[in-house]
Amino acid sequence: MLINRRTFVGGTAALGAAAFVTRASGAEFTYKLGHSTPAEHPFSIRLTEMAAEVMEKTGGRMEIQLFPASQLGGDNDLLSQVRSGAVEFFPGAGLILASVLPVTAIDGMGFAFPSYDKVWAAVDGDLGKYVADQIRTKTNLVPMDRVWDLGYRQITNSVRPVVTADDLEGLKLRVPGAPALVSLFQGLGVAPVSMQFGEVYTALQTKVVDGQENPLATIDAGKFYEVQNHLALSNHVWNGFWMLANGDAWARLPEDIQQIVNDAFSSKGLLQRQDLVDMNVGLADSLKSKGMEITTIDTDSFRAKLREAGFYQTWREKIGGEAWEILESYAGKLG
Repeated sequence: MLINRRTFVGGTAALGAAAFVTRASGAEFTYKLGHSTPAEHPFSIRLTEMAAEVMEKTGGRMEIQLFPASQLGGDNDLLSQVRSGAVEFFPGAGLILASVLPVTAIDGMGFAFPSYDKVWAAVDGDLGKYVADQIRTKTNLVPMDRVWDLGYRQITNSVRPVVTADDLEGLKLRVPGAPALVSLFQGLGVAPVSMQFGEVYTALQTKVVDGQENPLATIDAGKFYEVQNHLALSNHVWNGFWMLANGDAWARLPEDIQQIVNDAFSSKGLLQRQDLVDMNVGLADSLKSKGMEITTIDTDSFRAKLREAGFYQTWREKIGGEAWEILESYAGKLG
């Protein structure tokens, strides 16, 4: 079935409310999952389906309550909460988790993955296994088997079209508080400004920042086309979510429930990956029809500027030689 924004928005009303209601009978395990993605995004819809599947397949023993759109805090706040056990689950983007474990920033190395074929070969293969093992052994977090898709990130602004790396010079862009993304845009001559996602629209509207960068589906869901007129199809970073459980909370679950939860996250994750592919078909044209001028960047100029700034060398040292070699076995030589 072709998924579009209307399908998701309509489905939210039917599916979303169930995620916040504690069953009258009471579950043996009631765990919370907070995230920053808007409720109408395909990511949120599939999470709601995941929670319903867990409730059904555990016979009501396990309830996962969902809190979208930064209701419990932004991504960095939620990372702290899942580490402390204040929430039991958190979809941690590798770029955010890198503040705790630098190797998880490996999916944020600029222009590493030119296509989804390359992404999933790496993430479902040796690269993903290496990073998952690092998460398990070096944090009190447990990753589920499948990484979910946040998408390729694109650049918008209200100042000028962006084609070459020099076109970014001096712009103030909102960038999530993710070390690799901040470092990448500093290398491109941008003044990165970090703020929570819920603050971005107003910051763009009032010109506190000139622009931002996010996947197309997020740009559309956030209605940034109302306050931005230039969209550069940059694909500068692919970004995915590690579905993470607090280690102590996970250990309290019986093995059969652990299996059901992991399977539900994994099966819905595969569907969510396809959702974004389907949703992105025609989305750039839709944003153009809403007033955005669209350009395609000169990728070589961006890569060259990042090399000159020492971006790749810096992150090779932070991530470690072993992980970098695995990355380059999929992505080719980066720096």
